[in-house]
Amino acid sequence: MPRILAKADNLNELNSKFNQTPLSKPLFLNTVPKCGTHLIRNIFRMFVPVEQQYHKAFIQIPILKQNLAAFNPSSPKLSWGHLLFSDDSATALAGVKHILVVRDPYDWVLARARFFLSDTFDGSLEHLKNGKISVEQVLNMMIFGIYQKAPTLAEIYTHNAVSWLTEKTQLVRYEEIIRHLKDLDSDASELFFSKLLASCGIDRLPEDWKQRVRVGSDRKQSGTARENLAGPDFSIPDELPARQKQMVEYAAPGLRNILGYY
Repeated sequence: MPRILAKADNLNELNSKFNQTPLSKPLFLNTVPKCGTHLIRNIFRMFVPVEQQYHKAFIQIPILKQNLAAFNPSSPKLSWGHLLFSDDSATALAGVKHILVVRDPYDWVLARARFFLSDTFDGSLEHLKNGKISVEQVLNMMIFGIYQKAPTLAEIYTHNAVSWLTEKTQLVRYEEIIRHLKDLDSDASELFFSKLLASCGIDRLPEDWKQRVRVGSDRKQSGTARENLAGPDFSIPDELPARQKQMVEYAAPGLRNILGYY
């Protein structure tokens, strides 16, 4: 599997500054790659005792069987990963609280391109950075994949997101998290985080919940946040160009609609 060369954080140390409520049930944060994995993980880490956080592995299908302890109901843990849908993964998550994080596919294309072109990502794709391939071509590759090297947008969203959608899966959109982070003092944000963190067994937000959320969402603590990616700036646009938006709709018709992006 590709490696992520990111700096470590000190959130375990910061966690000790807050009173924690023990988990009573396993909780798994399942994210589509480049959809705010570190963001939601780090926020939740401020509400769960460190000893109940599963730091042994970032759980994915190739190492699932070696990490089933993360889902043991007799020893509840908070765990995270990019776990695609299969009979084995569905069985493993039976009885586990499951949160699925997605992102608007338009913005996902840009985020994936930034990541692939950074030195933080070690996936044997260094040739993409030599200047012979244009940024527009890289965006196209993020949508249609790279033959025998990287899956397509449709494949990733099919197996890591859409196929997981059931009434038992709590769908969270990355953009919702960002919107409420920018307005923490509002009643709407309090309601959002109250519902989100209820997954930890927190019936009522602690008085210091805003401080915890701010600590966990600090972008300096995320080695894969946009501004913390290592390497040169390839001038990826802030908005997906119109042509590439059309390509997303061609490659994965109906995807944005089923995820709630209208």
